[in-house]
Amino acid sequence: MPENNAPTPDSSVPASDARRREPMFPDGPAPDPAGSHHERRIRSFQPRRSRVTTGQGESLRRLWPKWGLDIDGLSRLDLGELFDDPKLPVVLEIGFGMGEATAQMAAADPGTGILACDVHTPGQGNLLGLAERNGLTNVRVANGDAIILLREMLAPDSLAGIRVYFPDPWPKKRHHKRRLIQPEFLALAATRLAPGGLLHCATDWEPYAEQMLEVLSAAPDFENTQPDGGFAPRPDFRPLTRFEGQGLDKGHVVHDVMFARRER
Repeated sequence: MPENNAPTPDSSVPASDARRREPMFPDGPAPDPAGSHHERRIRSFQPRRSRVTTGQGESLRRLWPKWGLDIDGLSRLDLGELFDDPKLPVVLEIGFGMGEATAQMAAADPGTGILACDVHTPGQGNLLGLAERNGLTNVRVANGDAIILLREMLAPDSLAGIRVYFPDPWPKKRHHKRRLIQPEFLALAATRLAPGGLLHCATDWEPYAEQMLEVLSAAPDFENTQPDGGFAPRPDFRPLTRFEGQGLDKGHVVHDVMFARRER
């Protein structure tokens, strides 16, 4: 007889299904790190756990315990401890794809920490591998919902910048409420940016660019870095990504929007 607290096998669950339910990387990024700890809301992203290559999987297994974190919303992050440098300015990058641009920016500016947030498992593994191969100690990878990260896990005035490059444009009108750059997000972001901290967005979807400029121009906590109040030229520190190049090849126009948090 099994002990009272011992689990008993469920013979109704096929072995193949049970294996699929096991985590792909037991010590790596969790499928839903916040779980039921926080209220459900309309998400601006779709979790993606597509095929992970052998190299990406190896990077996740070895490097996630060192440079990765799950956004569970249960504790406040100490960014100085996370980056092993209490004086290091840290920018939050929301959505980084496969991480090539993130790695380039980290290499070009080793005096700034990049907390890179995404839900794409192959991209997480790829960025960790790039960081190791290029000796980048100023990159940390966060898995989960950036809103929970900002609201529950980051201290007020703790960020030197926030970067949102090529977010999902949600082009259909009925999906516009899913776009990340909304007044509610800006109000939250302003509380986590230090005075003068830069919110930098880029998109190749012109209607979304216009919305970004409109809502940021109306946000009381931000001011446009451009004297004419318009879009900004692409700064040298933002690399031209493969995704951006594909958009340019299709005739898309890329817009950068750069606003600084006002002094309170």
